[in-house]
Amino acid sequence: MKLGFITAICDGMTFEEVVDFAAENGLECLEVACWPQGGARRRYAGVSHIDAANLTVEKAAYIKEYCKGKGVEISSLAYYPNTMDPDLKKRAAYIEHLYKLIDASVILEVNMITTFVGRDPKKNVEENLELVREVWPPIVTYAEEKGVKIGIENCPMLFTSDEWPGGQNLMTTPANWRKIFEIIDSPNFGINYDPSHFVWQQIDYIKPLYEFRDKIFHVHYKDIKVYQDKLADVGVMAAPLEYMSPKLPGLGDVNWGNYVSALTDIGYQGYTCIEVEDKAFEASLEDAKKAVILSARYLRNYVI
Repeated sequence: MKLGFITAICDGMTFEEVVDFAAENGLECLEVACWPQGGARRRYAGVSHIDAANLTVEKAAYIKEYCKGKGVEISSLAYYPNTMDPDLKKRAAYIEHLYKLIDASVILEVNMITTFVGRDPKKNVEENLELVREVWPPIVTYAEEKGVKIGIENCPMLFTSDEWPGGQNLMTTPANWRKIFEIIDSPNFGINYDPSHFVWQQIDYIKPLYEFRDKIFHVHYKDIKVYQDKLADVGVMAAPLEYMSPKLPGLGDVNWGNYVSALTDIGYQGYTCIEVEDKAFEASLEDAKKAVILSARYLRNYVI
């Protein structure tokens, strides 16, 4: 396994600065944020370290050479919109950029993108499964033709008032994974696995690794701390941020020894990327960089 981080927390840094930072700290890969220029400005979104929409062969050659010179690989191109947004104009724009990421991934010889499957928050699971049938087959077919894998993260995107009641991503549970993989039965369509999202949903985050071992394309390292006193006060029907908070690996409730042990059990040898969303490290860019360094130092107990 190769250890790196998702670059979304490095807003304000150039691509070269991010690669240099990774190399200087012994990190081997980057999940590169690739939002469109002037894109979403929610927390941890809207950052672009590679302009996928305007990537040329010459620019791609420069990026590949720069990474090679620093010993840092690109694990995937990352863009996390709601591709099943009920606003059809927004949905079309999100999907259009996703196609550009697939093309850029080919030019860069990365051959992987990481994203969400999306969800209409006002519709139930069955209705959203019908949206999956409508929206995703053409995208996956295009990815297959290009030889690109799509890793879907299991984040519910159910944190702010505009994301209620259903959240903005349907691929949030093993039960939903099975249903969606029946609809999208493709070797190019799989999972970007983040254990933290299962913790606050009270889902076993170890067992699914074994069942979906052949579908795990990419891995996130992010922790979650559930505040039991707050949970006891507001209950599981409350907005998740009322009783939990994202933390750096080792500062929350994920048992990282068990998690990485299971990854080795299933023979996972792909990319593993730290994702920083810890509010204690948001005061400055230097704090965000410190968060990556501290996370990597902790995870080196398990990932060498």
